[in-house]
Amino acid sequence: MEYRKLGNSGLQVSELCLGTMQFGWSADEAQSHRILSSAFDAGINFIDTADIYSTWVAGNPGGVSESIIGSWLKNNNVARDKLLIATKVRGKMGAGPNAEGLSRAHIFSAIEGSLRRLGTDYIDLYQAHWFDADTPIQETLLAFTDLIKQGKVRYIGCSNYPAWRLTEALLIAKYNRIPGFISLQPHYNLVHRAEFERELAEVCRAYAIGVIPYSPLAGGFLTGKYRPESKIDSVRSAGINRYANDQNWHLLSELGKIAESKGDYTISQISLAWLLENKQISSAIIGPRTLEQLTDNMGAVGLSLSIGEMDVLKKASSWG
Repeated sequence: MEYRKLGNSGLQVSELCLGTMQFGWSADEAQSHRILSSAFDAGINFIDTADIYSTWVAGNPGGVSESIIGSWLKNNNVARDKLLIATKVRGKMGAGPNAEGLSRAHIFSAIEGSLRRLGTDYIDLYQAHWFDADTPIQETLLAFTDLIKQGKVRYIGCSNYPAWRLTEALLIAKYNRIPGFISLQPHYNLVHRAEFERELAEVCRAYAIGVIPYSPLAGGFLTGKYRPESKIDSVRSAGINRYANDQNWHLLSELGKIAESKGDYTISQISLAWLLENKQISSAIIGPRTLEQLTDNMGAVGLSLSIGEMDVLKKASSWG
């Protein structure tokens, strides 16, 4: 396992981060614990979650993923300093007009819930899940600063921020001489490149922001299990269907050829390797819901792609 610097901080994170949106959704608690243990044993020291995971599931009030991580930490006596836990704040948790957003009021309430569910007294990376147009960014950053001073948060980051909002946040933090975002969590993979590459990539490069992309396998599309003639049927089928076009079917074909030419590798491993070849990427967030999927994902560690193979994939997934 390679460990990479997270932005301009001193944190060293594993090149694969264990995403946990599936915990309490498509993986029950027992299965989630097995995945956590196997990932930790394999060298993954970085876990990503969010307080709202997974409120879109019937009967799920949110906080379930955090609670599962917390019970795993407690049951397995994992040394807290061996693990980097990232969670997020922004979504609606509870009732009332102040139960969501990035206001000082909601952030101070949400952090207590996350700490309690995770069973820890600090969060390594606390992230704004997406921007809040109703709250001045200075209010959000000052609230985060106070949490850092209180020892409840060590670093802050953001997710799903457009380039101009990320730049605004970085400049306001610099102007006020307060901690700024050290990381961005963008939606980025071979079939969803433009959103990050159009402007965000250059902002992150200029300000040394760590990049931790989510959905690196496009919700399963980049595993190769779907074909033009197949019916897409999964818990994420609505999101996967958007990728079903001629260009992306061709891309899967090219991925398959590279996987076959390199020996005992899979399309998903080549897709992850494509991300990890980019040294701007600090860690790619995987989301296995079975041990088999985790094992497959881990096969991307140490897998190198040639310049020619990268060129083939760049051309097959071109945008704009």
